Amino acid sequence: MNFPHLVSLAAYLASHGVLCLRFTCKGLNVAYRAKAFKAVVEYLKLCDDYKLSGVFLAGRSMGSRAAASVIRQLSQGDDDDDDDDGFIQGLVCLSYPLHRPKLQSKLRDEDLLLITHPVLFVSGSADEMCEKQLLEGVVSKMKAPKKIHWIDKANHGMAVKGRTADDVMEEVNAQVFSWLRENVQLQQK
Repeated sequence: MNFPHLVSLAAYLASHGVLCLRFTCKGLNVAYRAKAFKAVVEYLKLCDDYKLSGVFLAGRSMGSRAAASVIRQLSQGDDDDDDDDGFIQGLVCLSYPLHRPKLQSKLRDEDLLLITHPVLFVSGSADEMCEKQLLEGVVSKMKAPKKIHWIDKANHGMAVKGRTADDVMEEVNAQVFSWLRENVQLQQK
């Protein structure tokens, strides 16, 4: 939860009027994380404190995988839940782990291919867990509205030789905010 990229993104979004809720899971199992993510979504749907009309889910690395799994489960009515009410408005995937390092033959794309909500991918062009051509191939098969923003020469941790972490995060933050704004405007039309 206190990963510098997530702290930076949440602070940037909050400074631009976007309410952010950050949380973490101790478990490294994606199913466990998805279950926790789902509980947070259900809490937000029922919470009277903010009267939210909808949310965008976001995560970094395995967190983005868990968020994708939750969106797929809710939109397909798994576990007798249904998100056809439009509460979830989209998905932001930072450094989506499409495959294990050096194991590009086994893609983690099953949830992505079934999602119909808008999706933004922000990935490094040198990400060892998300080869550029492979992600572009998966995205071309997705039914959902989608966009990829490549951080030139960034690895899975979004580190780029010759650029400061703050400079990279300024780029990431601006892209995410712009995409969120575009998608909220589209849904209001």
